[in-house]
Amino acid sequence: MKLCLLLNVIDPKIGGVMIMGDRGTGKSTTVRSLVDLLPEIRVVSADPFNSDPDDPELMSEEVRMKVQEGISIPVSTTKITMVDLPLGATEDRVCGTIDIEKALTEGVKAFEPGLLAKANRGILYVDEVNLLDDHLVDVLLDSAASGWNTVEREGISISHPARFILIGSGNPEEGELRPQLLDRFGMHAQVGTVRDAELRVKIVEERARFDQDPKSFRESYREEQEKLQNQISLARTLLPKVKVPHDIRVKVSQVCSDLNVDGLRGDIVSNRAAKALAALRGREEVTAEDVYTVIPNCLRHRLRKDPLESIDSGLLVVEKFCEVFGYARPASS
Repeated sequence: MKLCLLLNVIDPKIGGVMIMGDRGTGKSTTVRSLVDLLPEIRVVSADPFNSDPDDPELMSEEVRMKVQEGISIPVSTTKITMVDLPLGATEDRVCGTIDIEKALTEGVKAFEPGLLAKANRGILYVDEVNLLDDHLVDVLLDSAASGWNTVEREGISISHPARFILIGSGNPEEGELRPQLLDRFGMHAQVGTVRDAELRVKIVEERARFDQDPKSFRESYREEQEKLQNQISLARTLLPKVKVPHDIRVKVSQVCSDLNVDGLRGDIVSNRAAKALAALRGREEVTAEDVYTVIPNCLRHRLRKDPLESIDSGLLVVEKFCEVFGYARPASS
């Protein structure tokens, strides 16, 4: 789960993470703690859409017009934002709304930005995503696929960039996710309850230590946290230089083809995730070991469900990978 989250921070184009697991396994806690590791980005000051001052694709219409007219725009740096999408949110709160009164009286497009505007170039987190209303799911799918959010009200239309890392978590007991939504998540992590008694005691003790004195608890992990932050920043810088050898690309596509994965998203995400992992490990070339680490999380949710199949879909992916790559599975797994 932690690896999937880190890889998405390094390369947001992976397409987000879906985390499914038992209740009380720390899914939400882990996602929310990601905020401390997020790097800083350059944004246009006082812009509600976190527009990128250098990339026209990530600029709002207003900022783009100013740039085209040669007007200088103030730039500042800010941390990547994480936006929580509550289950009871209305469509207007998510997409934003147009102030009709202002439009009619003053003749201007007055847009009240919503959560999608706030999440642009950041992270949108949906807890209990399997309980989200269908119409909100459709809105998220549309924005996640196109990278733009369009609001149409009373004959007035406004669009703004909405490129975000979509992170969802849920408990499979509370209902399955629609297949078309599941396919939109780049990676899928499954979390189980810890069975080792010693480890459970350690988790309980750490939790008690945090409750007693949160400040000193955070301080005790500050050095590790800063080390990981630097590692992520270096990986983001190294990512454009990372290459995937042609033979590995062919074998990844062979695995996807043999597993009857629909579409090409599985191939694309597996390549991107392997590149991000190589960058995290400080290398400029992807190896079979990188692919072995990420491919179960990239493909397990894309396999067609067989109600009679007793084996976990992640293990099916690993078996097929070992067969195609001629790779001996490490003893630890």
